[in-house]
Amino acid sequence: MVRNPERRTALIDAAIEVLARDGARGLTFRAVDTEAEVPTGTASNYFASRDDLFTQVGGRVRLRMTPDPHQVTEAMSAPPSRELVTELMVWLVERMAAERTGYLAMLELRLEATRRPELRAQLHHSLRAELAENLRFHEDAGLPGGADHVLTLYFAMTGLLLDHLTTPGILEGRGPTERLVENLVQLIIPPE
Repeated sequence: MVRNPERRTALIDAAIEVLARDGARGLTFRAVDTEAEVPTGTASNYFASRDDLFTQVGGRVRLRMTPDPHQVTEAMSAPPSRELVTELMVWLVERMAAERTGYLAMLELRLEATRRPELRAQLHHSLRAELAENLRFHEDAGLPGGADHVLTLYFAMTGLLLDHLTTPGILEGRGPTERLVENLVQLIIPPE
């Protein structure tokens, strides 16, 4: 297998674009080569199979969607409160909107995981770990609400992001997304 980390990353980023735009069926080595503007056959030199490509894409998408630790530290400089939770959730929506392609690729990966046991196992493991980390972060930061509140907020935000990033017009007339996020937090997270 070829070892050029920069080229591998460029190919995976191209695969994310293809996956978000064309879906799992459109994610072929040839499509990745075309998107990355490299010679035909390049992707097949970097990935052992489509399953390998899907797995690599999953890891890269999660990396692209993870906030910069310095930004997290800055965001957490305010005292723990429902207002801070609201700010964090608004920031989440902004980050996911900025990484819309990655978010859509992750949705495609989730759908494809229903047909690929290896991908399902990888996503199951990584999503459970991320959820556990989110719960730990919330608790360690002293933010209001317990595990049940955080889980409920997680699923509410997942639904909001799904609609906001796949069918943005569905939220028209409902006010700014920030207000919807604030309402969710107010309804789910108990007052201090």
